Amino acid sequence: MSEEILVNVTPMETRVAVVDNGATQDIHIERTASRGMVGNIYAGKVVRVLPGMQAAFVDIGAERTSFIHVSDIFVSGGDGRAQGSDAIGDYLHEGKKVIVQVTKDPLGSKGARITTELSVSSRYLVFMPQSNHVGVSQQIDDALERDRLQQLLADGIAAEEMEAGGGYILRTAAEGVGLDEVRADLRFLKRLWSAVSRRGKKARKAELLYSDLALHMRTVRDLARPGVERILVDSRESYNALTEFCNEYMPEVSDLLEHYCGERPLFDLHGIEEELQGALGRKVGLKSGGYLIIDQTEAMTTVDVNTGGFVSGRSFDDTIFKTNLEAAQVIARQLRLRNLGGIIIIDFIDMRDEAHRQQVLDAFERALQPDHAQTQVAPISPLGLVEMTRKRTRESLEHLLCEVCPSCEGHGSIRSVETVCQDIFREILRQARQFGSRELLVLAHQDVIERLLGEESTVLAELAAETERPIRRQAQAHYEIDRYDVVLV
Repeated sequence: MSEEILVNVTPMETRVAVVDNGATQDIHIERTASRGMVGNIYAGKVVRVLPGMQAAFVDIGAERTSFIHVSDIFVSGGDGRAQGSDAIGDYLHEGKKVIVQVTKDPLGSKGARITTELSVSSRYLVFMPQSNHVGVSQQIDDALERDRLQQLLADGIAAEEMEAGGGYILRTAAEGVGLDEVRADLRFLKRLWSAVSRRGKKARKAELLYSDLALHMRTVRDLARPGVERILVDSRESYNALTEFCNEYMPEVSDLLEHYCGERPLFDLHGIEEELQGALGRKVGLKSGGYLIIDQTEAMTTVDVNTGGFVSGRSFDDTIFKTNLEAAQVIARQLRLRNLGGIIIIDFIDMRDEAHRQQVLDAFERALQPDHAQTQVAPISPLGLVEMTRKRTRESLEHLLCEVCPSCEGHGSIRSVETVCQDIFREILRQARQFGSRELLVLAHQDVIERLLGEESTVLAELAAETERPIRRQAQAHYEIDRYDVVLV
């Protein structure tokens, strides 16, 4: 694996792209005016308890109140999280002060999802002050290395004379590290949590207690794993800040940092801008000539696989099989690139051969393995559909970079010119029957006016005769295609 991390920084926005062997795998965007909230810890106040939903709304000082379910409440002195069958009223009441952490950013009209199970992260460790659990990242599958890391952590805790209490998770980046690195992280987390605890005790209103690092810092902390060859940063100020950060906390990464000072924009040079534009479209082409159609709705995302012009297989079944195999790789990359989450339904082209169906599913699951988001994939259904879920913690690229079309209001289509003309005819009759006037004036989009002057001119003449008044037409440059007005003159 040969990976590069590209960091593009402007005063209003930071963008990070992870490129693997020339193909963009991940794009992260953080805007200065609206930084993500995941990982932030807040002092909050319960404003409403909903017993029927076993949930509550909490004011954390954000634009919308945040949401917590009873299963996201950590029970101190118990077995961990509360059970879904527990009564929310046993833990929360209106006006109660709570310390919470954001697990999901606000999405659409929904507020942030929060938990009372807190954690803070360093390069190699995640510290959970309320837990006693010690674990190792599932990405580290070597049993001997997992045992070594657990022992290393125990030695580090003993060497630092850490107080009893608190749990840890050794992150993927900890693979192969030594005792000195673990001890340094333990000291850092101890100082960090002490500061958060002090702020929490002093807080008298909803306020931020701890904010995770800025995007370019988090990127280096979380994504600078083995296999990354270099980290290109196009801002001198950010490069210097990252160098200082790495020298103090991640010296092994310092040599990977490079300041890009070329004349051509960094994302243009590596084709990221083009990838961004493609990731906002419905249609994704396959090299074979087939294509995908990706539709994102509030309830779920659907992916439809089509053969297109691909006919080079030995047989029709072989063509379908090869198209589906290629699609499995591309879909896995598009899910990461677009940061699609929630329920995802994939309609692979129907395959009669059971062995082909299983091979496609196996290939898709392998393609999902590098994905940092948690995924679950169900077997191919009798209808040829693959149902899966991908954990969603932040907004998709489309929701982040786009807004609802004012014409179609998110439907993806608008009324045709012919349909608008028919609407206008009905409105002319309605106005003429209800009100008196010398004449009628139709205001509409240029394309609609041209149709009224051309194909529909006979109908308009008949309406003028029926209503016994002339009908004038006038194009409006600022009107959308489906907007019109019939004015009495």
